[in-house]
Amino acid sequence: MDIAKRSPHNPLLRPSDLRAGIEGMEITCLLNPGVFRMDGKTWLILRVAERPRQAEGKISFPVYTPSGAIKVLSFDRDDAQLDLSDPRVIAYDGKNYLTTLSYLRLVCSDDDVHFREDERYPPIFGEGALESFGIEDCRVASRPDGFYLTFTEVSPVAVGVGLITTKDFKRLERKGMILPPHNKDCAIFEEKINGLFYAFHRPSSPELGGSYIWLAESPDGVHWGNHRCVAVTRAGRWDSARVGAGAAPIKTKEGWLEIYHGADSSHRYCLGALLLDLNDPSKVLARSEEPVMEPTAEYEQTGFFGNVIFTNGYYLDGDTVKLFYGASDEVICSADLSITEILNTLK
Repeated sequence: MDIAKRSPHNPLLRPSDLRAGIEGMEITCLLNPGVFRMDGKTWLILRVAERPRQAEGKISFPVYTPSGAIKVLSFDRDDAQLDLSDPRVIAYDGKNYLTTLSYLRLVCSDDDVHFREDERYPPIFGEGALESFGIEDCRVASRPDGFYLTFTEVSPVAVGVGLITTKDFKRLERKGMILPPHNKDCAIFEEKINGLFYAFHRPSSPELGGSYIWLAESPDGVHWGNHRCVAVTRAGRWDSARVGAGAAPIKTKEGWLEIYHGADSSHRYCLGALLLDLNDPSKVLARSEEPVMEPTAEYEQTGFFGNVIFTNGYYLDGDTVKLFYGASDEVICSADLSITEILNTLK
């Protein structure tokens, strides 16, 4: 049951719409933007994935060195130790690398259709050993004390959650890794509950458990505890392989409404909803039986990694969720959903 009203202008942004931000690279994908409103405009924090232009018979990809410089590694495509079965990951001689290096770029729009960059807000690149494979999938919580940016830190060691706080996106305060590996899909609530910060996150446990949505509490938005699992995968369903939070949940009279992503064993990503208790969001009141949005458009089914709809952000306009999402791990799109309609699917 797909209740999303897609923009007729989709895709809004393609890799060819921006210039590469790293010298000698090309943009391969635009992915999964965080969303916020500032100065009367809609802003997206895009995940931009870049790689070197590929030479015949070679596979080349960038990584950060310990000094912060970018180094290009290159292998022969016919090397027996090379595994290129996944377009996102390179396996070579027992080690995994990413095919691209991701960082974050800000674009803004007056009409939610035509987006542009503002030179006052430069790109945000990875820093340090824990971000040496880049930073990915930023979510923005717009809070009374400023903006909280959670994102995925990627390195050869593991994947964890980083945090940046800012009031104006010009001065950034990096808080480091706030949730240790293996963890991602962290979305901080935009208001406190009983004096505490709350956040969704997704630790992964391949041996026991799985890729589930968890809830955590914090006194300050940096140090987190009292972790509880709130949603697991469901065998044989659209969210059978993994689930993860989207953006900060929406406060409604009926509860906290969280739009989340789920994937099945064929890596088909759809969106569904969770309804959580207003005073105790560890209590799940309802959950989507069927997706509220699934990859049906051509640009959602084909691309760098097809059959993917993935959202990190939205803003609200009355009953309307102005949703922005990545499609097929390549382009940026938008759609409108009605909060009332989503809640009705949960009854």
